[in-house]
Amino acid sequence: MKRILTIITLAACALGIGLPSSAQKFVLVDMEYILKNIPAYERANEQLSQVSRKWQTEIEALTTEAQQLYKTYQSEAVFLSAEQKKEREGAIVAKEKEAAELKKKYFGPEGELFKKRESLMTPINDEIYTAVKDICETKGYSLVLDRASDSGIIFASPKIDISADVLEKMGYGL
Repeated sequence: MKRILTIITLAACALGIGLPSSAQKFVLVDMEYILKNIPAYERANEQLSQVSRKWQTEIEALTTEAQQLYKTYQSEAVFLSAEQKKEREGAIVAKEKEAAELKKKYFGPEGELFKKRESLMTPINDEIYTAVKDICETKGYSLVLDRASDSGIIFASPKIDISADVLEKMGYGL
């Protein structure tokens, strides 16, 4: 049995050696570096920050209002009838629910901020992808890795980083 495995292994090696091999070309891009050098990306981030701050202020105002209603309720609870207590508690819960719903609407997984980010970033990402694709087709690269997001890359030669080429292709030459 051992002999058969040895013969199969040797045959596989002989066939592999005899076949012409074509080298794969791998390159890297640094998306953080590329995005940092695109003015439209910085403007989009600033727009997102402004909108986010505005929406966060709205939510905080509702939360503060709910907290104020609760403090007032606590201080006046001894003077209120059961019906008035129930009414005030309902108002507090409604205000807290309104704040939670607004937070979900703006910042939830499919919220307004997500949609705004998509609308601002998709054209930039598409432009980068097109530039990378064009460079790869022109120079015959088989694989492009993002060195900024892949923590699995321990070392990579700067010679295979095409980030500057991508920026130049997009018209943002340095």
